[in-house]
Amino acid sequence: MGRDSGITGKNVSMVHDEPYDYEYNPDLEPPARLSCDALCVFVLTSNIIIFILGIVGNGLVIWIIGVKTKRTVNSLWYLSLAVSDFLFSTTVPFNGVYMATGHWHFGHFMCKLISVAFPLNMYSSIFLLLVISVDRCMCVVFPVWTQNHRTLRKSSAIIALVWIVSTLLTLPSIVFRTTQTIEDETTCIHDHDSTAFSRKSTALICFVFGLAVPLMVIVICYSVITLKLRANRMMRSSKPFKVMTAVIITFVICWLPFQIFQLLEVYHALYSDTLLKIGIQVTITIAYANSFMNPILYSFMGQDFRNKCLMSVLSRMESALQEEGRSTKAMSISKSADG
Repeated sequence: MGRDSGITGKNVSMVHDEPYDYEYNPDLEPPARLSCDALCVFVLTSNIIIFILGIVGNGLVIWIIGVKTKRTVNSLWYLSLAVSDFLFSTTVPFNGVYMATGHWHFGHFMCKLISVAFPLNMYSSIFLLLVISVDRCMCVVFPVWTQNHRTLRKSSAIIALVWIVSTLLTLPSIVFRTTQTIEDETTCIHDHDSTAFSRKSTALICFVFGLAVPLMVIVICYSVITLKLRANRMMRSSKPFKVMTAVIITFVICWLPFQIFQLLEVYHALYSDTLLKIGIQVTITIAYANSFMNPILYSFMGQDFRNKCLMSVLSRMESALQEEGRSTKAMSISKSADG
């Protein structure tokens, strides 16, 4: 059955060959108003927690890097990650209100702006993790070259490129996102009916460029790093790399379930409507949670737990971020000496 263009703001769960329309997915239409059930309470409570922790945690990281620590290539990577998560965290309350009421209260412009934050955060985060992984691999494999060419200016240019590419990949949300009012109820939708850019295309692009390809490159880089460190008996110098490894693993854990359910939604006729409804809402909430996880990892993996307990949260974050810079530089120097 083809989509009826006149029914765009309602949940079409009763028509099995039509997919659910989920508000959280920036390329799918919004859900009907949630009933006050356990799932609704879980999602709304999670949004409040994510908003608070995301703003506070990433705000602290931005302040530490901008004020407390010396500007380095590594600090630029982490600063950009924190900015991405901080900006996304500011949009969480809007999505929570929309989910709870089933009505978009914030106008056409905010519909586009809030909708683009979700994919922009995903793409910018995974691309920054990719850049950091390649950067560290280069420091280990080509230490002399990186010492001569690894500068703040070039790193800033790479970060700008990451944001440009991420923005380009979110163009469907920017261009085709719109509001529509039916019977005094306004929804914020992605109008696939007026474009050739189908839901399937959106889901596949999101999976390929938002997870699969970057993750494959990251795994290759860290495999090379591990082999080089073991070959040169430098594993003790690799301790700060555990922070970055934890950040990558956390990203995958948070985003992979959403990516899976987004692909399942494309083939909705094969799966239970209830499974898709609950799965999409829960997995998107988990993906949202990634926005506040990195500051926690910086705090609790910067040094030994016993010492961490005696330090302030700010000191732990600052120490973790500084250790990253010292470790990368030390490995480059050591590799240069060995060469």
